[in-house]
Amino acid sequence: MPTPLYRFHCTDGHDLVVDLQGKRLPTWALMRVHAERVALDVMLCRAPRDWSAWTVEVYDSAGRHVVSKPFTDVLAVRQARQG
Repeated sequence: MPTPLYRFHCTDGHDLVVDLQGKRLPTWALMRVHAERVALDVMLCRAPRDWSAWTVEVYDSAGRHVVSKPFTDVLAVRQARQG
């Protein structure tokens, strides 16, 4: 069975960062971890702003929505890990 391909698009409902390449990930857990990395990368590479409305929207290779990951959740997890 082939490894699923996911695309990780980021949006606040107005602006959009499109993932044209996608990433093949063998498990749901790795897909969720990658979504967090994508959110962090977008926050680090773009000018500081209010990220509270931003989410990573994950789609499978057929274009079906798989999961949403709010940037605020990613920030909360990161802050908890840093103690």
